[in-house]
Amino acid sequence: MKTKQFRLLFFLCILPFLACNDDEQLAQKPTIDKVELGLGNNEIGVINQDFHFNAEITAGEKIKDVKIKIDQINTETYSKVWSHQIIWEQYAGAKNAVVHKHFNIPANAVEGKYNFIIIVTDTNGTQLEEKRTLNIYAPENLPIDLKFEFGIEAVDSDFKHIRTLYSQRNIYDNESYKSEENIQENEFLSPIVNIASIKGEGKMYCLIINKKHNHKPETIASIDFSKSIVADYWEHKNLSKSEFGSNMYNFTTTPLTILSPAIKIGATSDKNFPTPNPVQNLKKWESGQYYVGFVYHNTTYNMTLFHYGEITVQMK
Repeated sequence: MKTKQFRLLFFLCILPFLACNDDEQLAQKPTIDKVELGLGNNEIGVINQDFHFNAEITAGEKIKDVKIKIDQINTETYSKVWSHQIIWEQYAGAKNAVVHKHFNIPANAVEGKYNFIIIVTDTNGTQLEEKRTLNIYAPENLPIDLKFEFGIEAVDSDFKHIRTLYSQRNIYDNESYKSEENIQENEFLSPIVNIASIKGEGKMYCLIINKKHNHKPETIASIDFSKSIVADYWEHKNLSKSEFGSNMYNFTTTPLTILSPAIKIGATSDKNFPTPNPVQNLKKWESGQYYVGFVYHNTTYNMTLFHYGEITVQMK
């Protein structure tokens, strides 16, 4: 009798623990989708330069936090020990989150191949880790070290300068300028892009996008042409060594050819290549704030560069 009572008491005592274990096993883990590391998802980070990270997360219950770790790999050789970690708590309590972040690879980072670990912790006690590979370079050791100068000019029909609306430089120095003046209907907008250094093959789109669409594509593949007016298209092919590239000059001709990249504010068609697109529906001209920028992708080295400024368009 005592034995039976003891067994019953023991079973009642461990029942809560068994139930807890069952709950842990049944708890749904978070999921991670559409992970992107580096601009254009090239899995490259550059020391002391901007790094792009994107992931779409769905919690099992609700997100507690999202963490990334950059850890050295045991089988690799490095000049010194280094690691990096970031925790984002602003997604706490959400069921779904698009984690789209830009942050600098720290100046004290060490070149080499790394484990890039994404860790999502759920409020239900579960955790998910996803591991990718990240290659970190010093700028001088990149296959190509992309830098740019970008200007937005108001010009006349003969491509003569009227005024500068925006400029950003980072090839020879870091300098920026933004005018408070509008660009008027029937004036011409000229986006001028200089890139150093380019090599192999690549292409670039200059875009004008109404700010109300909240669309600033960072890769050519992500451009929504139903919302984007193409102000210029430019490409280069089969460059065997690093060169200076510009959408204002064709360096393959002798003497070089001066180009005139510009689009009329109010034009009925854009400058898409090889077939211009009509400027209508979502991208019809309106008075208001616009993003103007460029997206460049080097297909040979799978490296991307982009930048946007803002202007005000005034239609009559």
